[in-house]
Amino acid sequence: MTRRVGRDRAVRGGAATRRLVALALILVLGGCAGLGGGAAIDTFDLTVPATATKASGRSLQVLVPEPVVDRAYDSERLLVRPSDTEIAYFSGAQWADRLPRLVQSRLVEAFERSGRFRAAGRPGQGLAIDRQIIVDIRAFDYRVGERRVEVALSVKTMDDRNGRVTSVREYRAEETVSSDTAKAVVAAFDAAFGRVVGEIVAGAAR
Repeated sequence: MTRRVGRDRAVRGGAATRRLVALALILVLGGCAGLGGGAAIDTFDLTVPATATKASGRSLQVLVPEPVVDRAYDSERLLVRPSDTEIAYFSGAQWADRLPRLVQSRLVEAFERSGRFRAAGRPGQGLAIDRQIIVDIRAFDYRVGERRVEVALSVKTMDDRNGRVTSVREYRAEETVSSDTAKAVVAAFDAAFGRVVGEIVAGAAR
């Protein structure tokens, strides 16, 4: 009789242990599923300004390498500067690509749409290049304390046939931000970037 009770207790104890293990697995799997979610991130793009007039008959072909950047800009995140020495990133918002690649893509598009060049492209596309447009992103910041964005691109124009740098210039624009929302900040970035790109294209065509 004592031996039988012991066996019953062992069976009940084993069943309880199995239920606890199953419950633990359910909780762990549920936790992993929850970790796979998270808050949605809004994704934004930059646009290319419309060209007012087109100059036909141009024969130049330009190459736009990926811009040079500090590490802080080399991501999809929107950079925020609370002060000159502080760097943060805008929560819940990101660019559609890494900022250097996004700027490169929009510059190529702007050169093509301007009608002032025969062709524009990236390295590796097999173009017979006349000029390289070498860009250094100096600022692409939201100055949160001043409620404004700042875009600064330093551009070297190089004659690809002899390697001679023909011009060096920094293009800079600022834009006031209407509110501290991602959409308003990106709209200001887009306006400032558009002005800078327009000046870069015009300068490279000279």
